[in-house]
Amino acid sequence: MRLGIDVGSTTVKLLILDENNKIMYSRYERHMSNVFEKVGELLQQLLDEKGDMEVEAVITGSGGLSLAKLFGIRFEQEVIACSEAVQTLIPETDVAIELGGEDAKITFYGSTVEQRMNGTCAGGTGAFIDQMAVLLNTDASGLNEAAKDYETIYPIASRCGVFAKTDIQPLINDGAKTADIAVSIFQAVVNQMISGLACGHPIKGNVAFLGGPLQFLSELRKRFVETLNLTEDEVIFPENANYFVAIGAALLAKEKDRVTVSDLIYKIEHADATQMDGTKRLEPLFRNEEEYREFQARHAKAKVKRGNIQAAEGPVFLGIDAGSTTTKAAVINRDKELIFEHYQNNEGDPLAVVRNILLEMYRALPEKAYIGRAVVTGYGEGLIRAAYKIDAGEIETMAHYKGAEQFLPGVTFILDIGGQDMKCMKIKDGAISNIMLNEACSAGCGSFIETYAKSVDLQVPEFARRALMADNPVDLGTRCTVFMNSKVKQAQKEGATIADISAGLSLSVIKNALYKVIKLRNPKETGDKVVVQGGTFMNEAVLRSIELILGKNVVRSDIAGLMGAFGAAIIACDNYTEGEHSTVLTPDQIDSFEVKTSNGRCGGCGNNCILTISRFSDGSRYITGNRCERGAGLASAKNDIPNLYKTKLELLFDRPAAEPDRAPKGVIGIPRVLNMYEDYPFWHAFFTELGFRVILSPPSNKEMYEKGMDTISSDTACYPAKLVHGHIKWLVENDIKRIFYPCINYEVKEDSTAPNHYNCPIVATYPEVIDKNMAEYFCENGVEFYHPFVPYDNDRRFVTEMTKFFSGKRDIDRKGMENVAKHYKLDDTRIYKLFAMNFSRREISQAMHAGREAYREFKKNVQLEGRKALKYMEEHELHGIVLTGRPYHLDPEVNHGIDNVINQQGMVVLTEDSVSGMAEFPRPIRILDQWVYHSRLYKAAVFAGQRDNLDVVQLNSFGCGLDAVTTDEVDELLGQNNKLYTVLKIDEGSNLGSAKIRIRSLKAALEERKKTGVHTRKVALPYQRKLFTKEMKDEGYTLLVPQMSPIHFQYFEAILKRSGYNAVLLPRVTQNAEEEGLRYINNDACYPTIVTLGQIISALKSGEYDLDKVGVFMSQTGGGCRASNYVALLRKALKDLGMEQVPVISFNMVGLEKNPGFKITPKMGIMLVYAVSYGDLMMKCLYRTRPYEKVPGSAEALMASWFDRIIANTENMKLSEFKRNIAQIVKEFDELPIHEDLKKPRVGIVGEILVKYHPNANNNLVELIESEGGEAVVPSFIDFFEYGFVNKMFNHKHLSGSRKEMIVNKILLKAIEFYRDNVRKACRNSKRFSADAYIEETAKNAEEILSVGNQCGEGWLLTGEMVDLIDSGVKNILCLQPFACLPNHVAGKGMIKALRSYDEKANIVAIDYDPGASNVNQLNRIKMMMATAFKNMAEEEEDN
Repeated sequence: MRLGIDVGSTTVKLLILDENNKIMYSRYERHMSNVFEKVGELLQQLLDEKGDMEVEAVITGSGGLSLAKLFGIRFEQEVIACSEAVQTLIPETDVAIELGGEDAKITFYGSTVEQRMNGTCAGGTGAFIDQMAVLLNTDASGLNEAAKDYETIYPIASRCGVFAKTDIQPLINDGAKTADIAVSIFQAVVNQMISGLACGHPIKGNVAFLGGPLQFLSELRKRFVETLNLTEDEVIFPENANYFVAIGAALLAKEKDRVTVSDLIYKIEHADATQMDGTKRLEPLFRNEEEYREFQARHAKAKVKRGNIQAAEGPVFLGIDAGSTTTKAAVINRDKELIFEHYQNNEGDPLAVVRNILLEMYRALPEKAYIGRAVVTGYGEGLIRAAYKIDAGEIETMAHYKGAEQFLPGVTFILDIGGQDMKCMKIKDGAISNIMLNEACSAGCGSFIETYAKSVDLQVPEFARRALMADNPVDLGTRCTVFMNSKVKQAQKEGATIADISAGLSLSVIKNALYKVIKLRNPKETGDKVVVQGGTFMNEAVLRSIELILGKNVVRSDIAGLMGAFGAAIIACDNYTEGEHSTVLTPDQIDSFEVKTSNGRCGGCGNNCILTISRFSDGSRYITGNRCERGAGLASAKNDIPNLYKTKLELLFDRPAAEPDRAPKGVIGIPRVLNMYEDYPFWHAFFTELGFRVILSPPSNKEMYEKGMDTISSDTACYPAKLVHGHIKWLVENDIKRIFYPCINYEVKEDSTAPNHYNCPIVATYPEVIDKNMAEYFCENGVEFYHPFVPYDNDRRFVTEMTKFFSGKRDIDRKGMENVAKHYKLDDTRIYKLFAMNFSRREISQAMHAGREAYREFKKNVQLEGRKALKYMEEHELHGIVLTGRPYHLDPEVNHGIDNVINQQGMVVLTEDSVSGMAEFPRPIRILDQWVYHSRLYKAAVFAGQRDNLDVVQLNSFGCGLDAVTTDEVDELLGQNNKLYTVLKIDEGSNLGSAKIRIRSLKAALEERKKTGVHTRKVALPYQRKLFTKEMKDEGYTLLVPQMSPIHFQYFEAILKRSGYNAVLLPRVTQNAEEEGLRYINNDACYPTIVTLGQIISALKSGEYDLDKVGVFMSQTGGGCRASNYVALLRKALKDLGMEQVPVISFNMVGLEKNPGFKITPKMGIMLVYAVSYGDLMMKCLYRTRPYEKVPGSAEALMASWFDRIIANTENMKLSEFKRNIAQIVKEFDELPIHEDLKKPRVGIVGEILVKYHPNANNNLVELIESEGGEAVVPSFIDFFEYGFVNKMFNHKHLSGSRKEMIVNKILLKAIEFYRDNVRKACRNSKRFSADAYIEETAKNAEEILSVGNQCGEGWLLTGEMVDLIDSGVKNILCLQPFACLPNHVAGKGMIKALRSYDEKANIVAIDYDPGASNVNQLNRIKMMMATAFKNMAEEEEDN
């Protein structure tokens, strides 16, 4: 008998197979977070029913690892288990789609098995469906039933559960049909699977649907079948689909896995769950009962004034807060005493809840009293106001402010956490000085706590009560709710109690609010009168958490959940006119009140918005879903208020295509995406002048996104990038046979004072992703796709390179296309006619000048429109908003019509480039200003800071790493002028509810400030950085050096000391360092930034160093990735910490910053080359021998024995000694006793530099690989520096690089190679070690896949290292990146399909690292890769 146990994130599956693979016994049950208990219960049932028996047992599933360790039985990775079941029971399968509670997997079967599983995100899985069902007050099966009657599918963000929830909640509040919402949720799951996991691999052939959700949810299966266009014959829906992983585990059980059922029960009954616990823990909320009682007594005093409703006479005032998940009502009398209150969950039907409230209020109201005035606020304001004829609506931020001010006059800080939103207001001089709301997502709000409580069968009060006395709260991070969800699941599987999880959630909600939303750096910013409100603060655990984290007491009124409604009632009272009677429906009218909802399309413009139309019994109606007033059926009075988003869009793209008879060279297609929102005027004129008819893809829409979804290679790329795939497909489908979409690293230099003029990594190089992930599609359709790297920023070089391009003499372009055809094994008959156009240099020059003129004209017109708009504002006394962002944020599908929302509020909309040219811009600024689009942002912020009638709203795409830099800087520039700053984070979710709230809140705050006479300071000062002086060096300032690669950096400290600097290498990163990083660094920054800077901050706060005699060393590359701004982010953190006196020294080779007290001398450079050469050799030797050593620890000991000799040689720089040492190190490691006959899979590690080399940043990945039975192969550290040298040589040859830079870098490369060749020679003469490839060889290898023009971050080096590894037989590769690392979307994840085409045995898995990411999820993906590696190794041995 064989036993398979599958412990998933939400369920446990247990079954027994007999010798014929027949199921003898099976159980499938939810574990409600008590994994050990549930498994024990199921085993006991097995024992009771079948008696004790000996079984061969294997455990699998995302939660099975801890249990397998406890039982001492084999764990098998779930994807492997599932594949075993598929290949045994349904071998005809081409693709298996498996959906679990929190895991989603796609397996492609063929000559090799390709397996994909979700990374850090649980969006679009079974748990996501459960969460969404709770919002509709049902369960998953209820959703399924409802979906059968759908009529309309709404576009719901498929990226992640949090974004989807943000789309769904307003649909509920606006009265959309449950059936339509249900089917839309299922469609979102399908979209997430296809865009997130298929990663460019088409899902076709026989498709098997596996896992619980697909077993039980017929409508979900139907959405998959329809979306994938599968025929009936292609659908495989096997019996026991929900048990397939458990079946696979049982099939994998071997004789050696034998155990008795009673033995397993004994082990689980006597387990110490804390021993299984890898989850980080925190201090308890209360140290003892007495502390808790004092806390309760203090908060019990905060009571609002109350009156008796029975004594009410005359007018009373009603406030309704129609929130995202709850509806609240408050009635006050003229003395502003509360006489009636109501708080109720929406239960998916807010209209019914308000009806109940009104009827209850009327029943309680005496005859002499009447509603004088009623005001509604909150998410559902529009619907409730229209349905029940409420007198007025008020934006919720103002309602909350008025309520708090009434309760605690002089309040300085208000934090409101509701079900789905967070609001924070800072109050200064009686006016709102700053408003912050959560950006486009409901991460970490109250609804998450409620959803989780329901999932463990508890009501929120009981769930919260358990947290209060939890002994070991779980640390769940401060990131998105989905990440928290992953950590919760991990903790529960490791035996954490519900109390510990509840306490951890409370702390996380507050940390998320303070660090991520409010970006609070110093508790002093909150002032001395802090009010917290919103239903979430009725949870005492959350209330306690904020006091602990702020380190101060706060005030929570006894009506914390009603403060919005209370504030609305205050506003009703303040605006009451004597004798007025409210228009709110009477009891009789309420009795006959009915509402019917239907759907329609607006048709007013190309957006063709889906509308939800609510018709009321009196004939009136309320319409939502539209982006402007047209769809609402409002009189379309012509709006003359300038909207430069619309105007600029017309100026940009309103360019006629040449008539066919005037286009002798034929048609060229250009996608309306990314860099074309900046450069299209140039390219249109350029190609038209050359005799082409230019066809532009149409404006973006959701259908276009879905069209290209199956070719998206990175699920975490920004929405504008994902849209590119659909635009390209549109061009192909419309028979455009030649598409031109260039790669442009550098924009035209717009500001000569800016340090650089990069494009962002995605904008610069995304055509490479298109080329590699749509190659077969292009070939099948006979489409020529041209994506040359172009020296767009230099006219002379542009003409030279484009002349070569059109004559087929530009090898880098031709070879690129030949390599694609070769590696994808395409039957390619395309001729690539552009390479044979043979335009003369003069013709190209004329076309280029025509393009430049068109671009200049376009820019001039945008600036002219800016001046006109400013004049219009002055003449009409209107306020203006500079809606800043990237050029492609002009796309209405990307900005979701936010420009219209601003216009509808009576404000003028300007673009950043319409005003940036008018700013007197102070330089330097704090950050390294190296991206053209960003320079405009900063100038616009300075320009707005000089004017009272102009403010800034910044659009920020989800996943845009660079905006971690821009948002802080824009905030600072505006802050010094006493201006409000609003950031709107946008993604594929198209609901404008939260954006409208933000815009209306901004407008209300501006009006308040106007009333109280707040003015701009009109300051524009250059940034003064603290220099490291010669005197500081002489005084012996301690210079802290953050850790990056322990093996290499152990030798660096000595170099700096030898050079006269009192350097101290910081220890390895700790959990505390990560926490400090999250607190003081913008949380959208990448993981390495947060880890590295947190390490420094932790050291500075430790008390070990004299803050007046300490500095910090930071490396800075000056490349196009955000890493070059670590220095700037650290300076911002030091300012927030009050440590501005600490100098930050930029360690860079490109002249970015100079300090009088620090200089990289040639001697120091050579010492560094020695140290890195030793470090690389030690890393190679250690990782090659340690997995096989006969004496554990002997390889480490051998490395340690060389430390003093290496330091001595690094300091004396004797070449003969260096050569001797290198040879001797290799010899000693060659002779180290190892198990020579042992064979292990070799696993390459590539990726972002810090995550690649730092054990704390990659969760000790090398040790993990070794513990899993593998050998880690990590490319040399020095290659990263040589990569920079090769870039300069490539740029001189093919782009706009200078000859001088090329010569200098060639010399530097030669110098380093002189020393490296000694290491290579020693390795070639060795029996165990292979020599490193030359960097030119790696570049040549990279060119097999992509262009060496990819130079952001690790760029082509990342891809080249993967090719090097594959060529050397290391075909198992882990590609590491921080979550949302921009360059890796292209050179890492974007090239995996091409690399698999290059070698079909390539076993590459991408791993995202993030402070909030679950280790277990990463571990599962690594185990999946290792399982495939072992399988491939076994097959190779069989073949040999």
